[in-house]
Amino acid sequence: MRAAGAGLFIIPDFAQAHAAEGGFVLLLPTDIYIAAGVAVVALTPILLALLPSRAAYALFRPVRLWRGKPSRLRHLTRGLSAGLFVCLVWQGFSGTRDPLGNPLSLTVWTLWWVILVTLQGLVGDIWRWLNPWLGLFGLIGMRYRRVIRYPGSWGYWPAVLGFLAFAGFLLADIAPADPTRLAWATSIYAVVVLAGCLVFGPIWIARADPITVIMRTYGLIAPFARLRQRQAIGVWGWRSVKGATPAPSLAVLMVLLLGTGSFDGLNETFWWIGVIGLNPLEFTGRSAAQWQSLTGLLVANLALLGVFASGLWAGARLAGDPRHVTSLFCIYAPTLLPIALGYHIAHYLTAFLVDGQYFLKMLDDPLDHGLHWLGMQETRVTTGFFNHQDSVRVIWLTQAGAVVLGHVIAILMAHATALRSTDSHGRAVLGQLPIALFMVAYTFLGLWLLATPRGL
Repeated sequence: MRAAGAGLFIIPDFAQAHAAEGGFVLLLPTDIYIAAGVAVVALTPILLALLPSRAAYALFRPVRLWRGKPSRLRHLTRGLSAGLFVCLVWQGFSGTRDPLGNPLSLTVWTLWWVILVTLQGLVGDIWRWLNPWLGLFGLIGMRYRRVIRYPGSWGYWPAVLGFLAFAGFLLADIAPADPTRLAWATSIYAVVVLAGCLVFGPIWIARADPITVIMRTYGLIAPFARLRQRQAIGVWGWRSVKGATPAPSLAVLMVLLLGTGSFDGLNETFWWIGVIGLNPLEFTGRSAAQWQSLTGLLVANLALLGVFASGLWAGARLAGDPRHVTSLFCIYAPTLLPIALGYHIAHYLTAFLVDGQYFLKMLDDPLDHGLHWLGMQETRVTTGFFNHQDSVRVIWLTQAGAVVLGHVIAILMAHATALRSTDSHGRAVLGQLPIALFMVAYTFLGLWLLATPRGL
């Protein structure tokens, strides 16, 4: 599933560390923590119902900072990122076969998928400085004009399909962290992106490249963003609350980010292993559960789409809102992004604590030539923080806090969004009741996923 997952079959200490962590989690009073987290989320809409409308909406008013034009330095950083990408693919084919030592595996699954995705949502749009596809296209097609106009009816649907393919590779491929397999996958991906750019122009990256669309989508809830030629800062989600309504295809992708992240945790539990009829004590590898994982991924996302749309429809009926459910779906889909980001942080925190150390060791000697630029040749990767109850408690509470905070911000965003489209505070509160109940239930699900025993 990721470099850490591959490491389970390579490094015995790592497997024991996670076993100890899981054992300590079972000793924690997680039922009390879950109840407290659910109570916090449940009290949030009640508090919002008592507050005046202007207070809730003013929460998402940003503060303008300095004035400035977009720096041309980003063209240089994108070019450097493109060159780094080429070097990483080369290392994937020719470097070490150990995914915990290969620069490609560690950069893709640790630096990009764990760290950069998190920073994109927690800080701001970092990806516009690092996008290698814009760097590559700038190098080979700066003067190139599109052959065909990108069909407006396509919207972001190519990115939606691409994200599902990426999620399937992440969750169901037998060895997604294997350097050679990953090098082939990233090479094919780059060819598809660049071919689309040459045919449709750079709009292909903005609409059809799932990586770019995912990063820009998480950037919508970041506190730092540009507002009328100025840098601005606000509460997470302020840009989405005050921004334009996303297209239906982009709204679907926002929901899929949450559904996929949730299933990523669910498919490791004993409950799911029992559903698909596997014995975790005789588990023969990911190949035994490929089709089950792909089916579960699709079913989980379809179920979330249906439940979310049903909640919006019910809320509209309660509040007497005449708008169609499709319109409501597009308006409220961004409110799920903080929850998706919270799950992302919680799910990958333990992987970051371990794989981040391997990433630093890789940076110390990226080409395995004995250079040791950072002087870490004697540094050993430690997993000792998984072997003590006090440190495991801190880790688990941090994960739970990310989940709860994501839901609280989502409820605040949904309430402010409702107030923006109606003059009645009572109708806004009534219309949000089904979605608030949905988010309370989803909080319980997320905290349960953190606390439940894992079999894979």
